[in-house]
Amino acid sequence: MEMLLFCVWALLALNPGPGATEEIFEVSIWPDQALVKLGQSLMINCSTTCPDPGPGGIETYLKKTQVDKGPQWKEFLLEDVTENSVLQCFFSCAGIQKDTSLDITVYQPPEQVILELQPAWVAMDEAFTVKCHVPSVAPLENLTLTLLQGNQELHRKDFMNVAVASQRAEITINVKAQREDDRCNFSCRAELDLSSHGGGLFHSSSAIKVLRIFEFSESPQIWVSSLLEIGMAEAVSCELARVFPATEVMFHMFLGDQELSLFVSWKGDTAWANATVRAMETGDQELSCLVSLGPMEQKTREPVHVYSFPPPILEIEELYPLAGTDINVTCLGHVLTSPSPTLRLKGAPDLPAPGEPAWLLLTTREEDNGRNFSCEASLEVQGQRLSKTTAVQLHVLYKPRLEESDCPGNQTWVKGTEQLLACIPKGNPTPTLVCTWNGVIFNFEVPRKATQNHTGTYCCTASNQLGSVSKDIAVIVRGLDEGISSTIFVIIIVALGVGVITIALYLNYRPCKIERRKLPYRQKEKNKEEESQFAVQQAEKCNAHNC
Repeated sequence: MEMLLFCVWALLALNPGPGATEEIFEVSIWPDQALVKLGQSLMINCSTTCPDPGPGGIETYLKKTQVDKGPQWKEFLLEDVTENSVLQCFFSCAGIQKDTSLDITVYQPPEQVILELQPAWVAMDEAFTVKCHVPSVAPLENLTLTLLQGNQELHRKDFMNVAVASQRAEITINVKAQREDDRCNFSCRAELDLSSHGGGLFHSSSAIKVLRIFEFSESPQIWVSSLLEIGMAEAVSCELARVFPATEVMFHMFLGDQELSLFVSWKGDTAWANATVRAMETGDQELSCLVSLGPMEQKTREPVHVYSFPPPILEIEELYPLAGTDINVTCLGHVLTSPSPTLRLKGAPDLPAPGEPAWLLLTTREEDNGRNFSCEASLEVQGQRLSKTTAVQLHVLYKPRLEESDCPGNQTWVKGTEQLLACIPKGNPTPTLVCTWNGVIFNFEVPRKATQNHTGTYCCTASNQLGSVSKDIAVIVRGLDEGISSTIFVIIIVALGVGVITIALYLNYRPCKIERRKLPYRQKEKNKEEESQFAVQQAEKCNAHNC
């Protein structure tokens, strides 16, 4: 319908008015501006004002098809338009030919915008490249590319002055990596402005790229003992300092081919992994730590030696002997220890030769109850002296005893005070103690207020599996005044004794000081006095023996 209306309008416009001649005519083309998307078709109408036109049409190297015509116009379809071209529309009138041209502009929107970060992981203070390009876009002179870091514009480029021969829609910049750039978003925006060609604004953006910044300037360090005991858990760790970001460091640790289970920690710019290693084979092995961050990867190795050294064996012929029994105590190295260890048995008189057991013969006594015997084995591994000890406690069995020191036969209680019957038996196994008073069992473990009725003799019997022993305990209950008087009397006697000793020491010490001071002047007088005293003493002794 629109095309029909257009044709009617064109016929009216081309109809010459009164007084017009056939020689005065015009040739026109529609549309007057042709903007075609790459690969699309375009409808062209070529018309004239000549009332009786001669030959006419269009000239183009594009594929064309005439789809319609009228007395003064022709319509053509241009298919698969892929490049810019100039089309000629012509008509002849009364032997005169006229033409007009149409510039056809092919456009291609920036549908694909590609952003590249090279490299994706950048060492701190190193340069990285941000590159953006659009593989297919036209016309290039109407394109603008903008690089963005987050929402901040880094660089903008248009292509108005670009040589036609290049036809490359590309923008590239170099940036120095800083720590604060880590995890920044980079993108590229492409805008194709066709307003000068009667079109609109096309825009597209690239996918967002995330930049990673890292620092990896040192080698990892392994902390492990050079000696590992087979089957024993040993803590090991691998540490990497001056690394960023420390939270993203990946650790892998191996003992030989066995990968260890790790617990990773970090603080500041240091990351480390802790593990527990349990070696199951003896000999020389290798503990390795593989650390990676982004494109960086480093491996550190430490040699370790795995040895077998079980504790020595301590054998006591009888752990619960009776007092007076002869027993053998032997200290042996474990069969899995290689080479044979050097042994030492505490209490043994001699040190055995390497690989030989140590032993002693013991006649048990009551005093040996609870005695600890220890067997020490020492072994040299890789230049280090190792030692292990096994200890065993001896239990000597003996009959109960009620000794005076622990169970006094005479005990004095003060009337009105809380008292306990003091009696602790000895023996192994630990004896039970039963005390009776006036034929009734007396609970000696409960404190009671002493009265005159508690005066008397108590019979205590200690028993264990080896026998029993009994003892009478005489208890006297004194009044409080008697107790105080006795106490005061004892205090006075002690005070007098201390006073006499003090005075004697003073009198003895004081003259000695005086005599020492005067000795250089009175040596002869003192010698005479001592001779006189000696003579008197000899005389007294003689009289005492009637000599």
